[in-house]
Amino acid sequence: MKIKLFGLIGYPLEHSFSESYFKEKFLREGIKNSIYKNIEISSLDVFINKVKSTKTQSEYSELLGFNITMPYKEAIIPYLDHLDKEAKEIGAVNVVKIEEKDNQKVLKGFNTDAFGFEKSFLENLDNNNVMALILGCGGASKAISYSLKKLQIPYKIVTRKKYLSPNEISYSSLNPQIIESHKLIINTTPLGMLPNLMQMPDIDISFITDKHIIFDLIYNPNETLLLKMSKIKGAKTINGFDMLCYQAEQSWKIWNAR
Repeated sequence: MKIKLFGLIGYPLEHSFSESYFKEKFLREGIKNSIYKNIEISSLDVFINKVKSTKTQSEYSELLGFNITMPYKEAIIPYLDHLDKEAKEIGAVNVVKIEEKDNQKVLKGFNTDAFGFEKSFLENLDNNNVMALILGCGGASKAISYSLKKLQIPYKIVTRKKYLSPNEISYSSLNPQIIESHKLIINTTPLGMLPNLMQMPDIDISFITDKHIIFDLIYNPNETLLLKMSKIKGAKTINGFDMLCYQAEQSWKIWNAR
């Protein structure tokens, strides 16, 4: 029985549940021919060269697909041979499927973050008559922006960038009026992620009310400092675990699609 190898690339990966999620999935569903492992890399060049090599065997020669987390969701794109329409529109990739054609490895990029966020978000939303603030402007933020556009929810991206686009605002401009009018706040930054448990985005919690929904894409810990502080203010809080599960299942479908 040939073993199918899948994995997660990123740096660092000590916070990730992906490996344990797939191990549990394989046990639960009796999938005996597949392995999923964390692949911590510091260089995309080196990793992709090993994946694509057909002349010499490497530890990644048998890899059939992989997920991508920070900081490579955008950086991976130039290395891909094909980009799914949705991933192209989002501008970020978190799933790669590896196929072989004419003795060459072909890398195809997809985005399941948008799918996972949308499924989790809609399960927790009474109505979508809200405006949103997206904290952060990386690859995950792009997937959330795509989903909110699809759901017709107006949003602003909060960023530390020096030069702002029309739909971006700085953290320093987050006054009571802006926070009050944007009842949905979504954290896409790594602030608060294990092991940096005492970090959180630079937002004044005193302006959060019981009318707010705070969605933190972080799932380890299951309650970040941002979520804890917001819960004290009466806000509805959601972590990223369900989103992780939904996007992982969608990844599995992509890798196994014929």
